[in-house]
Amino acid sequence: MAWSVPLTAVSNSPLTAAAWNASVRDNLLETAPAKFTGAGQLFVSTGANAGAARTPASATVATNESTNSTTYTNLVTAGPQVVSTTGTSALCFWQAQMGNSTSGSNAFMSVAVSGASTVAASDTFSSRYQSYGSNARHRSAAAHLFTGLTAGSNTFTAQYRVDGGSGAFIDRSLIVIPL
Repeated sequence: MAWSVPLTAVSNSPLTAAAWNASVRDNLLETAPAKFTGAGQLFVSTGANAGAARTPASATVATNESTNSTTYTNLVTAGPQVVSTTGTSALCFWQAQMGNSTSGSNAFMSVAVSGASTVAASDTFSSRYQSYGSNARHRSAAAHLFTGLTAGSNTFTAQYRVDGGSGAFIDRSLIVIPL
């Protein structure tokens, strides 16, 4: 069902049930309160005179894990990971306490998208920490607006890499706001 232009009342014209339902009831069913199915949802535009409820979601992995991979990969405990019904874009925030065993080497955390869309994790939108001492750690965070997604069920997964040494990651979290 889509929103339609409401009828214009004309003096001495009968108002039929069908006209009332199309003009008032059906249009009210297209408003945000009618679309919400649970607490904490957002209402987003899906096109001209159309909208949908979207539910932000988050995930956390507290486990301290490491990688020596110089390409983006999952850690032993993959993620955090969020499955979300999105439109063509989603706003993501992620953070972790990160470190690297080698001074001057970087630890990277980024997000890959799979499912209806495919987007590889990338340094372009990663959080990054350059170690200033052996096994030093720092909380690092990033945000990215993913655009050009295919609407539907998309899975957002944090992935990790280093450019030398061994990267360590703990208290990792991911928030996805589907648009």
